[in-house]
This record gives sequence, C-alpha cells and structure tokens, in this order.
Amino acid sequence: MTAFTQFQQILPDPYNYISYSGSSSGSDTGAAYGPGFASVKLTSKQPTVVSRTNSGRVITRALVGHTWKADIAYNKLTESEFNPVYSFLISRMGRVEPFFIVLPQYTAAQDSTFAAAMSGGTTITAGENAPAGRKYLLCTYSGGGSPRPGDIFTISDPANSNHKKLYMVTRTEINADYNSNVGSAPTSGQRRIHFTPSLNYSTASGSTLDFTSPLMRVISTTDMTEYDLGTDGLYNFNLKVEEALP
Repeated sequence: MTAFTQFQQILPDPYNYISYSGSSSGSDTGAAYGPGFASVKLTSKQPTVVSRTNSGRVITRALVGHTWKADIAYNKLTESEFNPVYSFLISRMGRVEPFFIVLPQYTAAQDSTFAAAMSGGTTITAGENAPAGRKYLLCTYSGGGSPRPGDIFTISDPANSNHKKLYMVTRTEINADYNSNVGSAPTSGQRRIHFTPSLNYSTASGSTLDFTSPLMRVISTTDMTEYDLGTDGLYNFNLKVEEALP
C-alpha cells in the first residue's frame, strides 16, 4: 500500500501520470500518462480602453489584469485514454476547483544549453527585490545559455505562495548586450529578463524562475464538460480554459 498526501492537480498528459486512486505516482495501481494534445491555441488577453482626442492623440489604459487562455483539441480518444481525463475534469466541479496544465510547446526552453542546465538542476533566481508592475527582473544564473524571447516561466517565491502567474520572455539582456537606460551591465553570472505581462506581485530576491514545464493554473471557461461518442467507439473531446490566479 502506498500513501500519498495530494491528488493529481495537473491535467493528465504525456508528462504527468494519474492512477486509479487519483495520485500522480507512476508506481500506483492503474497509473498511466494522459493523451497528448492534437493542437493548442494560446491567447493573451489584456483588456484596454483606447480613446482619441480631436487633435489625433491616442490615449490608452489597461482596464483589468492580464489573462492567458488556451483552447485544447484532442485527437479521437479510446475509452481508456478518455476516461482519466474526463473524470479528472468533472472532479473539479465545473469551474469551482482550479487545476494546472502543461503547454507542450513550452516544456523546455529554446536555447538547448540553457534548457539542459535547467533540467540538470541549475537554477535561475531573482537577483533583486522587484515591485509589482515591473516588466523586467535582474536574475542570478551560473549556467550557460540564456532564456530567449518566447520562452515562458513561472515564479516560485517563498514569501508568496499565491504567485502563480505565467510570464513570457520578451527580451534577455546579457553582459555583452544590454540597454544602459534600463540599468548597468549584467555580470557574466546575471541575466536581465524582460517579460509580459508585468509582475503580478512584488517578488523577493532569491525567488526561483521555472522554465522547465512551467504550470499554468486554470479553470474551464464553461460550466459544462461534454463529449461526443462516435459510431467508431472513439471519443471526440475539446477543452477551453483560462488562467485562474489564487
């Protein structure tokens, strides 16, 4: 008998197990990976107000916070592939309980040297205290390579367990290439990472940036979870989710 303390919180996929008991351990009874996605559509939503003066000046402002959305399509699924995913989702009671997903296109950073360092246990951490609303972070990093524009990451801040926002890199400054108007040159053991959206919370120095299979915390966009069963005995199923921060 194997005891565990938490049910699987990540949507079952080719990287994450789920067992008959609902655990995430690959050694528990019935444990299997979930099916992969046929396609993923990722949407960045930032509601804004735009107005134009009589002279032609444009004035803009953000209305509310930024939200990521994802539309997930599956290939036709067999019963054994479909049931673990469907039962996982309906156990969330519609939109009541958030869960996590892994976006397959972002399971590793683009720079192979940086990705290898991350998977090998090297960490990249915040090298400064940064206020909420900041769109860049000076980071401490002793490995090779760098994050590239388009990589995504989450932040693990020991001072704030609610910091679950997903960020996307837009620029990375290094010792050889940096903007002096932003700050002094990063050392060889630093990277200045720019990202979107801006920091959702103030972030403490020493917080870890996760570039290896970062998790997106989501809820379904609808209260209904439905599927179609074809005459071939295969299940047709799609899923739409949106970011849900604690």
